[in-house]
Amino acid sequence: MDYTRLLLAAFGGFVAYFVFGGLSFVLVPSMKTEFLKFAAIYRPHEGQMRMFPVAMAGIFVAVLVVATLFAMIYPSGAPITDGIRFGALIGVFVVCAFVVHNYVNLNIGIKLTVIQAVAYFSEWLVVGIVISLIYRAAGH
Repeated sequence: MDYTRLLLAAFGGFVAYFVFGGLSFVLVPSMKTEFLKFAAIYRPHEGQMRMFPVAMAGIFVAVLVVATLFAMIYPSGAPITDGIRFGALIGVFVVCAFVVHNYVNLNIGIKLTVIQAVAYFSEWLVVGIVISLIYRAAGH
C-alpha cells in the first residue's frame, strides 16, 4: 500500500465530500427547510458551526478509512468504474447504517430521511470516484 497515494486520495475525498455536501444545501434548498422542521432534534446553525471542527475530523477519519479499504482492494489503483461501484457500496452502507438508523431512532419525517439518503449516497459516491481517480493517477 502506497501511503502517499493513500493520504492524497483521502484528502481529495475529504475535500470532495465537503464541496459536494455544501453544493447539496445550495442546490437543494428543501434540505435546509426540512432540517429546520426538527429544531428540537438538531443543533441550531450557530451550534453546528461551533461543532464543525469535530465534524471535519470525523469525516476525514471516515474518508481515510474508506480510502484505506479502496487501497487494500485495489493496491495498484483501479479504473473509475470501480471507483463508482466502490462509492455506491459505501453510499448504500451509509444510508442503511446512518440514515435509516436515524429515521428509526429520531423523530424525523420521511421527507428529510429521503433527502438525507440521496445526499449522503451521492456524497459517498463522489468520494469513491475521487479516491479512485487520485489513487490511480498518483500511482500511474
